[in-house]
Amino acid sequence: MCYYNGQKVTKAEYIELMQLEKYIANIPELKRPTVLGPESPQMVVLKPNADHSDFDVSTMRWGYIPKGLANLEQVKRFENGYKKDDGTFQTGYDTENARGEELFWINPKTNKPKIFRDSALENRCLIISHQYYEWHHMYRTNKRTGELLKTPDKYPFAIKVKGREYFHMAGLWNTWTDRDTGESFDTLAMVTTDANPLTAKIHNSKKRMPTILPDQLAWEWMMSDLPQERITELASFQFPEEHMEAFSINQKFQFTGEDPYYVRYPELADLNNPGGAEPAQMSLF
Repeated sequence: MCYYNGQKVTKAEYIELMQLEKYIANIPELKRPTVLGPESPQMVVLKPNADHSDFDVSTMRWGYIPKGLANLEQVKRFENGYKKDDGTFQTGYDTENARGEELFWINPKTNKPKIFRDSALENRCLIISHQYYEWHHMYRTNKRTGELLKTPDKYPFAIKVKGREYFHMAGLWNTWTDRDTGESFDTLAMVTTDANPLTAKIHNSKKRMPTILPDQLAWEWMMSDLPQERITELASFQFPEEHMEAFSINQKFQFTGEDPYYVRYPELADLNNPGGAEPAQMSLF
C-alpha cells in the first residue's frame, strides 16, 4: 500500500484540469520537503465545489476518520489499537488507503458496508502528486543453511508519470467533527488498485499502487454523478506502465525530509531503473 507521497510542485504556477486553472504558487504545502507519510502535515487535494461546476485546492488530514468516532481519544484507539478488557490487543485500522475494488463490499460477518462507502458515492477528490514511494523486498540467503532469511532487505523507489510535474490520484474524503470540542476538519484516504507490471516488480510484497487517473477520468471521478459500477471501475483503474518511470533512491530518505536522490544498488541488477529512465533524467529539480 502507499504511505508516502511527494507533493513538491515548484515549477508549475497553476494546476490545470479540463481547461480549469487554479493558482498554486502561494500554497506552502506544495513547497515543503518532498516526503509525506501518515504522520505528516496535511495533503493538498482538489475538491469539487457544492454544485460540482468547479473545484478548489484544499488541504486534508491523510488518514480517513469515520463519522462514528466521537473524539480524538477514540480516533487514537481506532488508528493505533488498544488493549481490550480481556487482555488481548485490538489491532488498529489503516485508513490512509482504500482498496478501489472493495469500496462497496459488504462484510459477511456484520452485514455492514465498508467505512468508505458513503464517501465513494458522494465525496470523491483528487490527490496531487509529483511522485510516490514504494519499497522492493529482497530476501537474502542464509550462508550457513542456504535458506532464505525471514526478514527482507528493503530498497526504496520513487515512481512517477513520465513528462508530468504533477498527476492526480483518486481520493475519498470525509468531514469529521470532534463532539467534545466542536472542531471539524476534512480527512482523506488514497484509493489503491492492483499494481501494473512495472510497479508490481517494485512493490513486490503487496503488488498494489495508487489509482492514478489521466485528466479525463480524473475529472469524471471528481465531478460526475456516478453509479456504483462506474465508481468501482474508476477506482480500480490501472495506469499504463509505459507512461510511468521509476528509480531506486537513497535509504531512509523518509526520515531526513530531504529530496530523494538516485542511488544504484548493484544487488538489484536491472531493477534500479525498471521504468527505463536514465540517471540524467533523475535529478528531481
